[in-house]
Amino acid sequence: MSQPEPKLLSFPKGTRQPQRRPRDPRIDAFRGLALVMIFIDHMPGNPYEHYTLRNWGFSDAAEAFFVMSGVAAGLAYSGRFLPEARDANGLWPAVAPIWKRSWTLYLVHIFLTLWAVAIFAGGADVFGMPELFRPHNLAGVFENPEETLFGVVTLGHQIGYVNILPTYSVLLIFAPAAILIGLWRPLVLAGIALAVWMAAGIFRINIDNFPGTGEWFFNPFSWQLVFVLGLLIGLSLRRDARLVPVSRPLFALAVGWLLLVLAWRLVPAVGDFMNHQMWRLGQAGAPGIFVTHDKPYLSLPRLLHVAALVYVVSCLPAVTRLCGSTLAAPFRLMGRQGLLVFSVATLLALLGQVLMDGLPEVRALVWIYPVLGLLAMIGAAWLADGPRRRARRAQREAAAVEAARPVRGTATA
Repeated sequence: MSQPEPKLLSFPKGTRQPQRRPRDPRIDAFRGLALVMIFIDHMPGNPYEHYTLRNWGFSDAAEAFFVMSGVAAGLAYSGRFLPEARDANGLWPAVAPIWKRSWTLYLVHIFLTLWAVAIFAGGADVFGMPELFRPHNLAGVFENPEETLFGVVTLGHQIGYVNILPTYSVLLIFAPAAILIGLWRPLVLAGIALAVWMAAGIFRINIDNFPGTGEWFFNPFSWQLVFVLGLLIGLSLRRDARLVPVSRPLFALAVGWLLLVLAWRLVPAVGDFMNHQMWRLGQAGAPGIFVTHDKPYLSLPRLLHVAALVYVVSCLPAVTRLCGSTLAAPFRLMGRQGLLVFSVATLLALLGQVLMDGLPEVRALVWIYPVLGLLAMIGAAWLADGPRRRARRAQREAAAVEAARPVRGTATA
């Protein structure tokens, strides 16, 4: 039986650029929420870390970050890859912005890495704590700077808590090919991503660190799957469609899985039983990617958890209304300025670690500092969003002037 031709995205003939679409409030709101949770989780020991996503399931804010990044990439870049756009402008104008973004992420990563070294080195000096030279893979910078600094700029040596952007940058290098395949055959792209994820997990394929031993914490061969999931969602949103249709049985299955995982995490008897069954499957020869909670290789339980969470949230109209409400405005603001807010949050979280280690007698610090950090993140986003606010104000003023202009041919007093 012949297969029907896929429904490609399109835009009106005669235009050289895809039409701008109104922003989906869920994208910015959830990206902002993920950034807040990353900030909190990156300061171990603060009381707010008990309320982030990782406490209620297997996945955490990192998976949400990659999904939302894929959605944003699909929405922002795919229009330039449409056949009409390629015929009018060629392929390079479509590829160039993505690779430019990848390069920007690399530069930001180097900037954050150097500041991470400076923050911990400064903390060691100020508080007289030489042990601050050693955590988070920092020791090599001070003990073997020749090789380690080369490893930093080539992404072979990554500092803990500053290691998510390299994987995102690498994925953007391959994003143009992924978008072209996704526009042509979405199921083919999904199949390729699934096969690469499975091969990486079963055969332990990753990028080695340099210098020293170990591998990338966010294995790009594994984490590309959640990025592609987001990318396919973004491609579907561009044509006002859903990647997976709303289905009551599927919704019930996803909710059931989320509830089981919640009990797995919070009810000791359930957790012990399920972990034992996973161990038995591993003893029977099941690959570790299926029976562990491995984060670098994005194990199946983590993958299913984030997929179920995304599906359930996408099916609830109340979530869309909430994301567009005034209550969610700070999260949307941070989501619109994602890279800046992520950078500010990363540096503030590392500084918070040093302060909490150096000032353990200041008990209120663990309560107050995260709140001040969150306010700083919102403030940075507000400042960066200034041009957008001014542009919207100018549009409103222009619309008001146009509305007040008398209609030609009518009498005036």
